[in-house]
Amino acid sequence: MSSIPTHSSFSALNAIPLDSIYNLKELFAADKHEEKVILGSGVYRDDNSRPWVLPTVEKAEEAVNKAQDSGRYEYLPITGYAPFHTAARDLLFGPLGEKVTRVVSVHTLAGTGANSLGARFLKEALKPSAVWLSDPTWVNHYNIWELVGVEIKKYPYWNASKRGLDFEKLIDQLETEAVPGDVIVLHACAHNPTGVDPTKEQWKIIADLCEKKGLFPFFDCAYLGFASGNLDEDAWAVRYFESRGTLEIAVAQSFSKNMGLYGERLGAFHLLTASADAASKAKGHLSRLQRGQVSTPPTRAARIAATILTTPELFQSWLLDLQEMSSRIKNMRQLLRDALVSLGTPGNWDHITTQIGMFSYTGLTPEQVAIIQADSHVYLLNSGRVSIAGLTTKNIKYIAEAIDAAVRKSQS
Repeated sequence: MSSIPTHSSFSALNAIPLDSIYNLKELFAADKHEEKVILGSGVYRDDNSRPWVLPTVEKAEEAVNKAQDSGRYEYLPITGYAPFHTAARDLLFGPLGEKVTRVVSVHTLAGTGANSLGARFLKEALKPSAVWLSDPTWVNHYNIWELVGVEIKKYPYWNASKRGLDFEKLIDQLETEAVPGDVIVLHACAHNPTGVDPTKEQWKIIADLCEKKGLFPFFDCAYLGFASGNLDEDAWAVRYFESRGTLEIAVAQSFSKNMGLYGERLGAFHLLTASADAASKAKGHLSRLQRGQVSTPPTRAARIAATILTTPELFQSWLLDLQEMSSRIKNMRQLLRDALVSLGTPGNWDHITTQIGMFSYTGLTPEQVAIIQADSHVYLLNSGRVSIAGLTTKNIKYIAEAIDAAVRKSQS
């Protein structure tokens, strides 16, 4: 009988804490309080706090099920399901005309997979001295770029005192410290976690800066159509950068939010290059990287999305779903702001309604967040970021009172 080893080869590993969002989920699950609420995860919920399967997705599922044949479990090409990533490209960029030959699109494992594939490709192809991430940004951006070994630098984004975009400092730091060939990660719309986006005029200045400094723009587009309910509005920044004709760009695109396909892990990576020849070469490298990581992506969600995007009746139905989700989130923002004002909660809360998308950077301090969790069993991240989709007409009064009590307690 073999003995159990007394020493592990992995004993010297550092202890890695659980991702903050998933840690929050575990704390919430262990809490037995009847009125507990979680405002951490970026997952859309209806007014009953339940997952919402989009009616259009249900119709598309029926169509996909009827059309399934014996080849439904065959491997896809390495670049994925072409009807999907082609439709996703057209949704993002709009009509490209002859420029379409300069774009490479790859079907990926959600937005995370698109970000990861893009990071690995850009590290290899551009050899950037650094990648610039907004401060703050989506927590997984750090993980993704650390894993590919590119130095991470931060550009100012959130101004805590005015609870808005720190645009002047953003531009100043990039002007001063960024060098040609660096990658800059930009949030196409509904910045995560702040919910604060540049204006169109500010986007133009950022594009000027990228061109002048030789920075490579990499857009993370996780909320197309979901943020405002208007696809063209949410795609404006990406389309503007493309329209200049002087910038090559990359885009990581997710369909988790705008189609509610969280667990299906559906996304796409797009690379706009200066020539068809460059696009062809990039496609080979992207295919090699995808092959070595996941080989090929899964099929079902891509067929569902492609059915929606290429069927006029379903596409129009999906637009209504987007409007319903974005409208409910806007309404919850207004109700929360109004409830805090009605309570006379210290501070100005107008930023809750001027921000956009699923998240709000409330301005709550870690101390106030801890009080809210301990006293009211309302769970949110230490940064004060809340998922507006977790608010409902049934819990918003309770949450506003919890915030009010915490703010007052921290100031006493």
